[in-house]
Amino acid sequence: MRPLSMLRIAALFTLTYSTIVTAEVSQQILESISIPNKVQTSIGTLEFFDGVPNDTTINKLYDNLDRMRAVEVYLNNHGAGSLNAMRKGNASIGADASNKVTITEQLLKPESLYLTGNTSTLYALTYLDLKSEGALVVELPPGMLGFLDDAWFRFIDNLGVIGPDKGKGGKYLLLPPDYNGVVPKGYFIVKLPTYNNLMFLRGSIAHGLAPAVKNIKSKLKIYPLTKADNPPATEFINFSGNSYSTIVTRDISFFEDLNELVQIEPIDAIGAEMRGQLAAIGIVKGKPFKPDARMKKLLNEAATLGNATARAITYQPRIGGVFIYPDTNSAWTTAYANKNTSFEANGTINQDARPLFYFNATGVTPAMATSHPGAGSDYALAYLDANKKAFDGSKTYKLHLPPNVPINNFWAITLYDTQTRSLLQTNQPFPTVGSQNKGIKKNADGSYDIYFAPKAPKGKEGNWLQTIPGKSWFTILRMYGPLQPWIDKTWRPSEIELLK
Repeated sequence: MRPLSMLRIAALFTLTYSTIVTAEVSQQILESISIPNKVQTSIGTLEFFDGVPNDTTINKLYDNLDRMRAVEVYLNNHGAGSLNAMRKGNASIGADASNKVTITEQLLKPESLYLTGNTSTLYALTYLDLKSEGALVVELPPGMLGFLDDAWFRFIDNLGVIGPDKGKGGKYLLLPPDYNGVVPKGYFIVKLPTYNNLMFLRGSIAHGLAPAVKNIKSKLKIYPLTKADNPPATEFINFSGNSYSTIVTRDISFFEDLNELVQIEPIDAIGAEMRGQLAAIGIVKGKPFKPDARMKKLLNEAATLGNATARAITYQPRIGGVFIYPDTNSAWTTAYANKNTSFEANGTINQDARPLFYFNATGVTPAMATSHPGAGSDYALAYLDANKKAFDGSKTYKLHLPPNVPINNFWAITLYDTQTRSLLQTNQPFPTVGSQNKGIKKNADGSYDIYFAPKAPKGKEGNWLQTIPGKSWFTILRMYGPLQPWIDKTWRPSEIELLK
């Protein structure tokens, strides 16, 4: 046998080495795309036979999938759930038709559970039902500040001072999604994409509460277009001090209510992706929603997880545009991340910004996120103290507002319950102090110190907000007619410091 040439030896060596390397690479690829017969995960041990899940594992995985999808539905549809909860809550006190308007004749009081409502503004709200009543006429009084939101709590149009009537009042015609009749002249026309809608109005109390109430009750009229020749009377229901809830639930009823809404609204009220999420948990337009015992358990768990997740997003947001003073370790935040009221930018919905707002607040209009020196209002929220710790109702805290608070109208700071996100219920009739309070005292330099404690520090009663031992709280600083130093952040409130 002839000896191998050096060239052939090199070729054989290269071939053998290449085969070994290829085998090693193939093994690495195989391991990266395969799954072991037993895997430990956060949902428990998953078992397979050469990649085939056994029955127990399949059940675990489907439970996890259904639960995950339901959590996403809870978070992504929280606006719809919140508006529906408000509608049902107000119906419980008699406001069960479009022409039955709830109004805070003595301002909002803590007995009524409303997400971060304030005590400084006259509210008038109604839930418009264009499904059963058809096109609606709204005769709007002068001097109103308001807006329309649809069934998913999305902004539709402004009314009043920032609307087409420019604060002069006038007649609006609200058309349902399927309206194909004649559109008469002489109205401000608004075409709505859903049948259920919120009309939210504020009345200025600069000249007193009584005349503001009279302006609304004597001039606001709502009636079907078909009854324009002989309109029925508009009714007003005073809910100041009424004990009832408008807050989204933390159980399966959230999904049941959402299903009722889906059955009423047009199929294109939401997009295919959102409809797919709903369908994945059994909510399909035109079909009954009948979760079995297993699914009911998962939906209850999902509501709890969704609620808890919204709280995590609230107290430790991980998205940009939430902190008002991001260059420091400040706890002051804004309700709208990046001042964006649609939660969409560059064709993308911000999945955390949406529940950040809807879990804690209601009423969407770009006007709430646009600052013009001396006009409108702006808000700063403090969920945590200066050390980024939860507020403790048994302890004493202090907020310092430097001299020359930059407002054209007034400022107010209000306390809220961390469980309900509604006004904190204490022995004080209104959990609010501000520049309109008669008993509030300025420091010698024109600054203010506000105290939060179970009992008022001696001599500070007019600058004190009561807290409750055993409960937490959070606060909102509202600036009415904010001036340029607030807008450009050259004036800013202190952090809320723990004293003892």
